[in-house]
Amino acid sequence: MTRSSNSLSFHWFLPTYGDSRNLVAGGHGTSMSGDRTANLRYLNQIGAAAEDNGFEAVLTPTGAWCEDAWLTTAMMVETTDVLKFLVAFRPGLISPTLAAQMAATFQWQSRGRLLLNVVTGGEKHEQEAYGDFLSKDERYERCGEFLDVVRQLWTSPRPVTFEGKHIHVEKAALGRQPDPLPPVFFGGSSGPAGPVAAKYADTYLTWGEPPAAVSKKLEWIRALAVDEGRILSYGLRIHVISRDTAEQAWAEADRLLAAIDPAAVERVQANLARSESEGQRRMRELHGGSTDRLEIGQNLWAGVGLVRGGAGTALVGSHEEVADRLAEYANLGISHFILSGYPHLEEAYWFGEGVLPILERRGLWTHPTRSADLSHSSVPFAAAASS
Repeated sequence: MTRSSNSLSFHWFLPTYGDSRNLVAGGHGTSMSGDRTANLRYLNQIGAAAEDNGFEAVLTPTGAWCEDAWLTTAMMVETTDVLKFLVAFRPGLISPTLAAQMAATFQWQSRGRLLLNVVTGGEKHEQEAYGDFLSKDERYERCGEFLDVVRQLWTSPRPVTFEGKHIHVEKAALGRQPDPLPPVFFGGSSGPAGPVAAKYADTYLTWGEPPAAVSKKLEWIRALAVDEGRILSYGLRIHVISRDTAEQAWAEADRLLAAIDPAAVERVQANLARSESEGQRRMRELHGGSTDRLEIGQNLWAGVGLVRGGAGTALVGSHEEVADRLAEYANLGISHFILSGYPHLEEAYWFGEGVLPILERRGLWTHPTRSADLSHSSVPFAAAASS
């Protein structure tokens, strides 16, 4: 499946646990913090860099290991102009009526700049810390009911009454429905995730596995979506290390690897081993906790996953090579790319000034807020890309 021209959307990441010139260890149920404090001043710098470089939105994570996504992004609305906020949240920790109301308020006050990333939760110990003691299958059941209620509240002209196995609301209604409706992003690799994604998601997300594995997963979700009479879009969450030459990019990957504390690898892998997430299991299998087999595909490096939960792979190479790999994923049907790199501020410029102009020249992407003038100012550490 080949995407049409100008159909790709690129999003960046807000490291609300802190940032660093090295890999930040932890996440997804494991504590983490970076050398650069995730205060509002620094996050606003990343937001400005993302907006200037043409990223559509920034993803803000959710969990006990990072700052609250709703509050953080709400405080950033007035410091940006068109940047959207892909807010991750966990259904079941608040009522669907309150979540629908929060989304409607955010959408109104931000003038339509909210996107939602639904995280069902794969870390049992972290869910229990929030007071959630459902099993994994039950969490997916609840998630479906939750999204059913939220959708109804956003669209129904009448009060909503719903009684499911996990969710029960009586005559719920919103004083203001969101306009436009916030797109719902949803990820999950286990069996129970598929039907929920097919029925309720607008965009299905997957982490950066080799293209063959990504293709197989997308085929699975597409078939389920057809059964629901729906067509979804698809997104990839991955890191990037893009430089003027391949040698420079791999040298940076080697530098990041050399700075990793073996004790941190052991600690993080032990914590991730207890995860109930199928996606996390697949990420761990890509490297097996070893530094001996990190290049798992063309320009695809699994080193990030040694110390970081969640998305654990990076595209590494010259700007041209990274653009080639992104185009390959696009040919599978991926239209949303949620990217990150260390540090997030500088790497937004490396990618934005190095890779995006190449994709623009190929007709795969258009800067959302300016004409195709590629001769705009540069920054000291991101040289102009070659054609």
